[in-house]
Amino acid sequence: MGYVNRAVLVSVLTCVSSLAVATENAVLTVSGNLPIAQEDGNIQFSLDELQAMGTVTFETTTPWTDGVQTFEGVPLAALVSALQLEYGFLEATAVNDYSVNFPVDEAMAEGPVVSFLRNGKPMSLRDKGPLWIVYPYDSDADYRTEIVYSRSIWQLDRIVVKE
Repeated sequence: MGYVNRAVLVSVLTCVSSLAVATENAVLTVSGNLPIAQEDGNIQFSLDELQAMGTVTFETTTPWTDGVQTFEGVPLAALVSALQLEYGFLEATAVNDYSVNFPVDEAMAEGPVVSFLRNGKPMSLRDKGPLWIVYPYDSDADYRTEIVYSRSIWQLDRIVVKE
């Protein structure tokens, strides 16, 4: 099952399937073609729920910051697994409505992370937060391309799952 502890996954899916996810603390809304049916078509995640999926931390430089940065977040692979997605595309959209599309299968081990901490601190809207899809750019030349940079969306607040 990779990144997600089975007990954590069951807990997250139980909350999601019972619509127990609190909307007032939501930092990420996921909608669209979801295998987990919801009455209103949305699944909302709080920061605590994202953290419960398991987090990773890595250091990397980025084209948008100075020097090496430390990022902590939930692997996109863990989020995709919790949503039970096997194929399709993710349309990730920021607060300012900037959006990018990428295939679900890009959410692989050692790949992108939905980061909620940079250098040990939460990110404000002014500081590319509260969520930023970040890749470990320094770990692989494949992560230093214009396509990957365009998918590194900050101020992320919603994802639509498409076929």
